[in-house]
Amino acid sequence: MKNKKLAIGLMSGTSADGVSLAICEFQNRRFRLLHYQTFSYPENLRRQILKGRFLKADEISRLNFSLGRFFADQTVKFLKQARISFSRVAVIGSHGQTIYHGPNDSPPNTFQIGEPSFLKERTGISVVSDFRPGDIVCGGQGAPLISFFDDYFFGGGPARALQNIGGIGNVTVVGKSISPVAFDTGPGNCLIDFAIQKITKGRLSFDRGGDFSVGGRIHEKAIQQMLNHPYFRQKPPKSTGREIFNESFIPSYLWKAKPEDLIATLTYFTAKTIHHSYQSFVRTTIREIIVSGGGAFNLTLMNHLKNLFSPIPVRSIKNWGLHAQAKEPAAFAFFALRAIHGETNHLPQTTGARKAVILGKIIP
Repeated sequence: MKNKKLAIGLMSGTSADGVSLAICEFQNRRFRLLHYQTFSYPENLRRQILKGRFLKADEISRLNFSLGRFFADQTVKFLKQARISFSRVAVIGSHGQTIYHGPNDSPPNTFQIGEPSFLKERTGISVVSDFRPGDIVCGGQGAPLISFFDDYFFGGGPARALQNIGGIGNVTVVGKSISPVAFDTGPGNCLIDFAIQKITKGRLSFDRGGDFSVGGRIHEKAIQQMLNHPYFRQKPPKSTGREIFNESFIPSYLWKAKPEDLIATLTYFTAKTIHHSYQSFVRTTIREIIVSGGGAFNLTLMNHLKNLFSPIPVRSIKNWGLHAQAKEPAAFAFFALRAIHGETNHLPQTTGARKAVILGKIIP
C-alpha cells in the first residue's frame, strides 16, 4: 500500500452504547485520523442489542437488519460531517455487533450482526465485515484482533503495552525484536456500566469521568472472590465477553453496599484484573502502557492503573493524536483495506490460529 488510501471503520463494542466511526488515511506504516464520531443508539435499539443472545431467530433477524440500517445511516451522516466524498473512500470495514462469542464451545463459534449490505447499498463503497469467524475456523479465539494493528503501527518502538478498555479489556504487548503477545484481560467497562444503569434505573449509562466512584469504599473480599474466576488463570491466547462478565458475575452481597461503594469496587476490580493479567502472562519488561477505549476517560480507573503499575507510566492514546475511542474503528478500517488488497490482517500467534489468513467477508 504505497499510495495513500482512505478507509472507514465501524466498531460497536460490548457496552453497546453506540457505533464509533473513524476515517483514516493509510500509507506504508503510518496513518492519519481524518475524522471520528460516535453515534449513540436509540434506547429501544440498545435494549434489543443487550438482550441479543436471548432473542428468538426472527427477533435476531430483524435486529440484524435494523442495526445494519442504522450503521448505514450514520456512515452517510459521518461522511457529510467530514466533508469527504464517497468516491474518495476505498473501503468500509464493519466489525458489527457481537451477540455471542463462544470460542471455547463445541464447536467453537462467534456471532456478529449488523447487515453490511445496507452500507454497500447506501454508499456504493466496497464493504468488509464479519472478521472474527475466519480466525476461529483456523483454530483461533477470534480475538483479540486489534493486535495486528498495534504491532503494525506501534511495534517498531520500545516494548510497551497497548491496553484497550472498552466493554471488555484487551492488551497487546509489542516492541522491536519481541514477539507480540495479546489477550483479553477481562472486564473493561461492562460491569461498571451495568451497575450504574441498574442503580440509577437507566438515568446514567456509564460513570462519566469516574465521578460516581470517588469516595467509595473498595470491598477487598469481593475483589478477591471475583479474581478467583478460572478465566484469570487461563493462559493466553484467550478471549471473553458478556457470556462471563454479566450481572450474575457480581457477588450478590455487593448490591447491598452503598452505590458509590459498589461502583468503586467494580472500577478497582477492572484495574486489578489488568494488573493481575500482566503479572501472570506478560514476561517482557514494558516501558509504558498506552490506554485506549472508553475507560481512558474514567479518571478514577486511570488513577488506579497508574498506582498499580508505578513506576511504569500509564498514558492515554490521545498523546499519539488518536481519540481514545477511535483506535478500534481505525483498526477495522485498516483490516478492510488489507482484505481488499489480498493481504493478511491478523496475528495468528496472538489468537491461537494455525496460520495467518485474510479475515473478513467482502461485498465488492
